[in-house]
Amino acid sequence: MSQPPARLAVLLPGSGSDEVFLREAFGPAMAAAGVELRPHRPGAPVVTDYLRALDAAAEETNGRLLVGGVSLGAHVAVQWAASRPGGCTGILACLPAYIGRDDSAPAALAARTSADLIRAYGLSRALELATRDVPYWLAAELKRAWRRQSDVLLDGLGAAARHPGPKRDELARVAVPAGLVGCVGDAVHPVDVARQWQELMPKAALVEISFDRFGGDRAILGHAAVRALAKAAADGDDPAQA
Repeated sequence: MSQPPARLAVLLPGSGSDEVFLREAFGPAMAAAGVELRPHRPGAPVVTDYLRALDAAAEETNGRLLVGGVSLGAHVAVQWAASRPGGCTGILACLPAYIGRDDSAPAALAARTSADLIRAYGLSRALELATRDVPYWLAAELKRAWRRQSDVLLDGLGAAARHPGPKRDELARVAVPAGLVGCVGDAVHPVDVARQWQELMPKAALVEISFDRFGGDRAILGHAAVRALAKAAADGDDPAQA
């Protein structure tokens, strides 16, 4: 019987996002690192679906994989890793939005507002309202992703509004190297949250990118995550480069 794959990364999108964005953001970096990228397409209920996907990948690979994601996806992946020692060899966590339960966090407020708009006006009008004051590239991403996953969109936005992020003790329990990415200028995912995660996680490194550069090239996110993971694992084997 052949050995299960050791070079696998299962990544989870943020609420309102999808696996298309994950391929654009992480595909080039994973290819360069020799890691198979498995971007997850959300199902409902979103958080439970994410946890099942990580459980299945861990069983498939005997824990020889990277896990992570963006925003809500990063939250769930870190919570999963904290509760399952040996479940993975490293984490790629981008744009964390809050610690614990924080109903006033910008990401939670944005998710609630978006869900309210959809319920009140329908998807098309809600998209017009939600994207009228955001950069062109972000508006295009939201319009594509929201329409592609309209069947789980409200569930995902609800999860972002209600699901608590990793608590401080959960972050402190993550034993594997973690590559974190924070985005300077991102009002929804304050870079200070990523800095707090780095301080609380025992084996974490942080690479910061700018919102403007990220808008011009989504692949910057994945490359930054891999660099951060390499830094976090510098005192041992780097699961993204080994």
